[in-house]
Amino acid sequence: MRGLVCAIFCLMMTTAANAVEIEYWQYSYKTRIDAMEKLIEAFEAENPDITVTHNNFPYAQYRTKVAAAVAAGEGPDVVQLYYGWLHDYLAAGILQPLSQESFPHSEIEQEFFPMVGSMKSGGDYYALPTAVRSLALFWNKKIFREAGLDPEVPPKTLDELVEFAKKLTQRDPAGNITQAGLTMGPINQDHNWWREVLVRQFGGVPYNADNSKVMYDDEAGRAAFQYYADFATRHKTSVVDFMDKGEIAFKAGRAAMHIDGSFVLSFLKRTRGGRNRLEWGVAELPEHNGIKSNFSSYWVNGITSKASGEKKLAAEKFLKFITSPRAMQYWLDQVGELPARKAVAYRDDNRNHPEFGAFIRGLDYAHTTLFYSESAQRKTVVDMLDRIVLNGMSVDESLAIAAQEDQNIIDAALIEIREAAAAKESTGVSSDE
Repeated sequence: MRGLVCAIFCLMMTTAANAVEIEYWQYSYKTRIDAMEKLIEAFEAENPDITVTHNNFPYAQYRTKVAAAVAAGEGPDVVQLYYGWLHDYLAAGILQPLSQESFPHSEIEQEFFPMVGSMKSGGDYYALPTAVRSLALFWNKKIFREAGLDPEVPPKTLDELVEFAKKLTQRDPAGNITQAGLTMGPINQDHNWWREVLVRQFGGVPYNADNSKVMYDDEAGRAAFQYYADFATRHKTSVVDFMDKGEIAFKAGRAAMHIDGSFVLSFLKRTRGGRNRLEWGVAELPEHNGIKSNFSSYWVNGITSKASGEKKLAAEKFLKFITSPRAMQYWLDQVGELPARKAVAYRDDNRNHPEFGAFIRGLDYAHTTLFYSESAQRKTVVDMLDRIVLNGMSVDESLAIAAQEDQNIIDAALIEIREAAAAKESTGVSSDE
């Protein structure tokens, strides 16, 4: 008996001695926080020698806190970042490459959606997603019914989207919009809807094949942005950032239609009284001239440059766990974001789901923008619409300004990338080391 007690005690002491603690950081979003807490709990149960400390921060402060902490050799070992921030994170030295032993390139390229390729730089992958996103059209069935429209049939084409929006808009005696037919929010998801969906549906492409040149300053790009701006200027079915954010207006029953990502599902489900009270549906984005297009984005998790030794090994185990098929299914069920592995996303129950299904089917024809600076490139679209709506500038003139601003951002980033590659080569460091 004494020997058994000694053995147990020795095992406990060995486990304690070998215990590793790592930190995980993400931005504050309730459903994401709750889901990650459950995944951490499951991971720690399977890996009793590893403890994961979970920290989160408001979105507005998140990037600066990550940069400051890692630069000081503190903060997260595994960090969440938006895929469009990769260039900025690499330039700041925040991430280290994922080892091919733990994350074989062949497995990534076979099992994940192709968009994950934008996480590869200089021959190395730097981060992987648990989930991906696409866009879809939300509609309020009650408002449709009140306007004499079939509550079960959303618009299927861009022309129908305009006609429906006109019928669904309401104004007060002074002419102010009290109910938007379609929300408008370029600072949210509309800049992606225009760039990767409308531009392509009008026959263009946003950038050239190697993403080094802006291509939307052409007839297709102008027609696409004219279509978008007309909701505010010509049709007057919307106000930009009505009620601050489109999802807020939609949830409040003050907007009939809203285009957004799958992550909004959890926000809508928190409506008091549940989905029956709001009575909404979700459908694939309207097509144009038979062309379907969608935008896909994602948040990823990477291992920071601060993680080394045992912490790096623990971080790799944790990253493998939160990007596993079961973690992705759990994330879909709890957060509403889509599995990053094709086999999980295409399960029949997921692809045909009344809420998730439209987003998953949209992945079949989705495009991912390779941002060099997501926030700066988004701002070019926000400013482009403001010049038209607030200052009365023509679409042609405003779009030309935006295209040049966007090109300047790309050119500056490419110079920085080339200089970094040259510096790396001069030191004799290769991506295989």
